[in-house]
Parts: sequence; C-alpha cells; structure tokens
Amino acid sequence: MKLTIIRLFECSAQDEIDLAKIWPEYSSASLALTDTHRIYAAKFNDRLLGAVRVTLAGTEGALDSLRVREITRRRGVGQYLIEEVIRDNPDVAGWWMADVGVEDRAVMTAFMRALGFVEQSGGWEK
Repeated sequence: MKLTIIRLFECSAQDEIDLAKIWPEYSSASLALTDTHRIYAAKFNDRLLGAVRVTLAGTEGALDSLRVREITRRRGVGQYLIEEVIRDNPDVAGWWMADVGVEDRAVMTAFMRALGFVEQSGGWEK
C-alpha cells in the first residue's frame, strides 16, 4: 500500500490509538478538529505513522507538534507530510513552525532548512 497524506476530519478508534503513539503527551480530547485547527497525518496500511497540527488564521499558517513514529523516521515521511500540508493550503502565504516539543533542535533545523524554512527564535518560518 502507498503512503498517503490525509487531513483528519474526525478520528476513528484506530486513529486515536495511532495518534496516542505519535503524541503520547496529548489526550484525544485535546485534539479538537475544526476548519482552522487541523491535523494532517501520514497513513500507511491503515495506520498513522506521523502527524502535524495546523492552525490557520487568514493567510498565515502555524505548524506544531510535527512527529513521525521513530521506527519510520529518515524515510521522507515528514517531508512529504509538510509538503502536502502546504500544497493543500494554497491561500496561506506565510508558514511558521514552532519549536515547542522538538526533540533535537539541530536535526529539526536541518530538516526545516531542507523544506525552505528559515530558523528564527522559537521556530522556523517560510
């Protein structure tokens, strides 16, 4: 099966299990989905392998909590996820990725630079 990037409109029971593995620090109740507060996820074989939270405000988009399950890292999942989020939101002119919860800032900085983001205090912008 092919890796796909999806926007979650509601979470199935399996999605909630997978999101708990991706984000053990968040309860399912804290992951509210609205038109301005979104979750995009990488899905493979009916399982979520990675996800990012997206908050939209006019022509600005904020990304946070980007995480790919450890067993799946270094295979392009995160890059594909961010590229599809940006592609799915063409009206957003500026993007911000917060560094809250980033495990290794140096690794994340290299990753964000590869996606065209510039390092700033507290995160990266594009």
